[in-house]
Amino acid sequence: MLLDILILIVGLITLILGGDVLVKGASRVALRFDVSPMIVGLTIVAFSTSAPEMLVSLNAAFKEVPDFAMGNVVGSNIANLSLVLGTACLFGYIPIHKGTARRDWLVTMLASILLFFFTQDGDLVLWEGAILFSGLIIYLSYLLVITKKDQIKLDVTYDRTQDSRSDKAKDLLYITLGGVCLYFGSDWFISGAESLATDIGVSQRVIGLTVLALGTSLPELTTSIIAARKGETDLALGNLFGSNIFNILSILGITSMVHGLGVNTMIIDNDLLWMLGLTLGILPLMLFRRKLSTISGIILLSYYGLYIFMILR
Repeated sequence: MLLDILILIVGLITLILGGDVLVKGASRVALRFDVSPMIVGLTIVAFSTSAPEMLVSLNAAFKEVPDFAMGNVVGSNIANLSLVLGTACLFGYIPIHKGTARRDWLVTMLASILLFFFTQDGDLVLWEGAILFSGLIIYLSYLLVITKKDQIKLDVTYDRTQDSRSDKAKDLLYITLGGVCLYFGSDWFISGAESLATDIGVSQRVIGLTVLALGTSLPELTTSIIAARKGETDLALGNLFGSNIFNILSILGITSMVHGLGVNTMIIDNDLLWMLGLTLGILPLMLFRRKLSTISGIILLSYYGLYIFMILR
């Protein structure tokens, strides 16, 4: 069992490192070819925190362990809006911006409802994945339009005066190394999780919803805690909604287009309802006093604790 845990941890570290390195190289290459920093920010950089979930879900689908693929995304979405957001709230209040309530929450809720209806027959197939992914394209296009309209500057910069042949080689190395790390990291992560589930007699669904989901949510958790401790909580909620949108529309969309997914009835009848209930329940918390405070954080963390208790009992 210790070896399985070690493989799981090494796989997770490799996954996170690979995602970070790949995005760093890809962002610089895109900017070198005159791709707008705005587009880079809304696409390549947005992909960074979802890269571990993407590779884990794809790898799980090809290894014929669909409970890992679906459980990873659903569990990660629940963790993002309860564990991660709740933890961030404990470090200081999070203001609610109009766009967050009007746009990000609404898209998150619609994507969650669409996923729920698509899974009712027990499968996610190619055409359903195509609709999910098309939703992401529409969402990103809309973000691009309003970002230009509001003249929002995204934190993606590149200094051409410092460009050199060695820099170009370094960027290509980053992309190659990142891709290799993501591939092997996801493989080790899935293999360790499968063995761990067998060793302790727990279903793959539970491992996917807990171990895999928590592992792939670590980038969001770490980023939110650091931002909260620095008092930079303004975009925390919008970023978490964005991650959930990406998880459903991009990860499950692409995974089901590449390889259809069978969906465990327990996930449909239980875990997806928890995800929908949490997403819906955040709305009154956002509308009340226009901010999320310590009390909101305690409520969200209690929700996550209750969810984990219910699936483990």
